[in-house]
Amino acid sequence: MGGISIWQLLIILVIVVLLFGTKRLKSIGSDLGGAVKGFKKAVTEEEDADFQENKRVESKTADQSPVQGESLKTESETKEKP
Repeated sequence: MGGISIWQLLIILVIVVLLFGTKRLKSIGSDLGGAVKGFKKAVTEEEDADFQENKRVESKTADQSPVQGESLKTESETKEKP
């Protein structure tokens, strides 16, 4: 009822090596490693693009904010007094 023991894992490993061979397993491992590397690269590029977009939006909104010392006037302050 317990988990898989080390002996069971070794038997499975021997069967897999006999079925596929070491050359085939090596190529599968390198292909899998390349796929993981490509996935990580795509994720970091996406995060960098999002960071650059957020930075651009923040700088754009900072350019539109009032000059230091000035405040935004409320609607009641901008209405003309009769």
